[in-house]
Amino acid sequence: MNLLDGYGMDTITMAGTLEAKLAAMKAVGFSQVMLMARDLVTHPGGVKAAVETVRQSGMRPTGFQVLRDFEGLSGHLHSYKLDIAKSMLEMCAATGSKVLLVCSSTLRHATQDLDAIAADLKKLAILAVPLGIQIAYEALSWGRTVNEFSTSWDVVCRADCPNLGIGIDAFHILAAKTSLDAIEELDPSKIFLVQLSDFMWQETPTFEERMSTARTFRVFPGEGVHSEQLADLVLRLDRIGYRGDYSFEVFNDDYQQLPLDTVAQRARRSATWLQQDVLHKAAPLPQWALGRA
Repeated sequence: MNLLDGYGMDTITMAGTLEAKLAAMKAVGFSQVMLMARDLVTHPGGVKAAVETVRQSGMRPTGFQVLRDFEGLSGHLHSYKLDIAKSMLEMCAATGSKVLLVCSSTLRHATQDLDAIAADLKKLAILAVPLGIQIAYEALSWGRTVNEFSTSWDVVCRADCPNLGIGIDAFHILAAKTSLDAIEELDPSKIFLVQLSDFMWQETPTFEERMSTARTFRVFPGEGVHSEQLADLVLRLDRIGYRGDYSFEVFNDDYQQLPLDTVAQRARRSATWLQQDVLHKAAPLPQWALGRA
């Protein structure tokens, strides 16, 4: 068992080409990667070349991101977003990703009716069924209506669709100061993705400060000032039976200016902290260490 099994990095954390990012991640022991649509559409060789790059790397896609501001719209806006969603699903499927991340809407044009939001997400999930894709609905901490994971879980329950679940992002939980007690109410089989990161100050009281921090100055788990709360989150997820992937979604302008191997090593240290110090799950000893040559 690889110490880093179950952990992956987001391509957004690093600068450079897709090929270079994947190589740096793989070099330190990661075997999975969270892909973004821009990885494909900005590749010099186009989408097909980017997809082939991912396949040749041997890295397993943790998921594909991100569909934004999809739910709760009507008329031309709904039709427009539905077309965008179909294209995102096609790219997600092409990479071999089994999870498409959908972030809660921030648009003032979107309804605040949770049943209508659930109906739109169910429609999206049904479109994803033939492609074998799960939809992970994530609450942005600055979302207009859905801005805490407890509300995104409510919406998922209302939709009641097998391939629609939630995505949990530690940053948004920490930024919104959401109580972790609601984790006990979650069905672990409906948590399709957990993204982890921290930041360097205690509070983000306004939506504007949350957005700025989220997009420019997240840090890896264990590097920020919320390590205790983040460890509590991971332990609670483990206790309810979550056994899925953890991806480090770290938007950080400083990391974009560092060598790729330096950033990848920081991510490895974070995964080691979580696995050995928080979860206390060390990799099993090799056969030679057990005297079974």
